[in-house]
Amino acid sequence: MNKKFKIQAAAVVAGLMLFAGVASAHVTVNPAEATAGSYQKFTVRVPTEKDVPTTKIEVKFPVDAVSISRFEPKPGWKYEIAKDGADKITGVTWTAENGGLTKTEFGEFNMQGKVADNATSIVWKAYQTYQDGSVVEWTGAEGSDKPASVTKVAAKPAGAGTDSHGNTSTAPGSATAAPAQQAGASASNTPLYLSIAAVVLSAASLLLSLFRKRA
Repeated sequence: MNKKFKIQAAAVVAGLMLFAGVASAHVTVNPAEATAGSYQKFTVRVPTEKDVPTTKIEVKFPVDAVSISRFEPKPGWKYEIAKDGADKITGVTWTAENGGLTKTEFGEFNMQGKVADNATSIVWKAYQTYQDGSVVEWTGAEGSDKPASVTKVAAKPAGAGTDSHGNTSTAPGSATAAPAQQAGASASNTPLYLSIAAVVLSAASLLLSLFRKRA
């Protein structure tokens, strides 16, 4: 195997792995699945994809699907709440007080709220602002370059009620569903697994093509 071929092969693999890393570095909101009528802690995960830091992240809430009421303080960041005329919280903006998140960092921002009883999904629209003033809008459809994060909502189990803390509970003797967080974790990893598989197959195909040209 000559030096030129080694360089070509290395460039192909490196390029594909870089593409896979960028494709998976989206702003996401976890859990990926919740139960209707339940109270949840939602975590906004923000990775920085550029050479300049992320300095602001805005998230808008679909108020017909979720009611967010509390936010966890995050050192180095301040937050501002947006409300509608009825005093309902419609969104939040976190702004860095110092340098923000650099290209090797990500941040997690926590909030708490109640999933609507009739919700089937929660679409989180996020707007990521960088230090150079550029804004990336994570508002697209699933499968797009910049998709909005979506939390799928499962129907409340038959016989379920609400405990003293506002959590959805299942009555004794009724069927119990698997925890939504476990299902959500599996669902949220599926696109990443598919991306990795696609990268491996593409790399193998291109390397095989290079081998054939040398033969």
